[in-house]
Amino acid sequence: MSLPQKQFYLSQEQSRRKFIYNLSKTAGVTALLASPLAGRASDFFHVKVDITVGQIMDLFISKVPGGPINPTVDTLKAGNRDIKVTGIVTTMFATIEVIKKAIALGANFIIAHEPTFYNHQDETAWLANDDVYRYKADLLKQHNIAVWRNHDHIHRLNPDGVRMGLLKQLNWQSYYNASASEILMLPDTSLGALIQHVKQKLSINKVRYIGDPNQNCKKILLMPGAAGGTRQIQAMGKYKPDVLICGEIQEWETAEYVRDAQTKGDKLSLIVLGHIASEEPGSEFMASWLKENLPGTKITHIPANNSLSFL
Repeated sequence: MSLPQKQFYLSQEQSRRKFIYNLSKTAGVTALLASPLAGRASDFFHVKVDITVGQIMDLFISKVPGGPINPTVDTLKAGNRDIKVTGIVTTMFATIEVIKKAIALGANFIIAHEPTFYNHQDETAWLANDDVYRYKADLLKQHNIAVWRNHDHIHRLNPDGVRMGLLKQLNWQSYYNASASEILMLPDTSLGALIQHVKQKLSINKVRYIGDPNQNCKKILLMPGAAGGTRQIQAMGKYKPDVLICGEIQEWETAEYVRDAQTKGDKLSLIVLGHIASEEPGSEFMASWLKENLPGTKITHIPANNSLSFL
């Protein structure tokens, strides 16, 4: 066997061993470890390994400090733990469009970050006679698709998987400080240049902001998603940033605080990215994590994109 061939088979063996090692730490995989696969490195990519929705959920949760979290919204919204996975789609929202794309890809497991059925707890009793809900639920059932919301657990990773996905997209990983994870000290830049940077890196057409585009910005308070006005305001009071970059706001809370702070004379600005734009990179992080830990499984990230348009 030539040296390149030896290196190729060594690489496949390492991937196979990592795959089995990761699975061995979840429940119900004894039969897999006892199978002939465990001794056939050269056949690794020719043998279909059955892995279930539950095993993948358990594998990720096993990496979360203090996991599993209880109570949590991270439950199955469709399907069951025993479904054998044919492919995985990660996304911010399991929209009907995303579900149809997953079907076209032959994927039957969707890992979403946010609710599937229009409320935080994914309660559906109030939607029982709603045509949109019924269409979506029936589509998932007809194609035997499992949907798992991974919200609390990915945020509880150390470091937070959504934050790290966003930092990577913005090319700001080098500014991350674990001891003050919400604060970034950037090279001096103007508010206007900062806005253009986040728009370009996150593919955002427009953002809402408060401030002078010429203001110098260095100390950034980064709070993706929907932290809520109380947390945002308390963090601004604690850290005294030049600018808060956040996912979404209650207009009558955070925006009014920033407006009053500026009138008072504080150098404080606000950039509102939108919830989806600020947290979609977390679903890309999830796809990368799955690819690293489940070699041989087809994994695709499908952006949910913003449901709203701007004129």
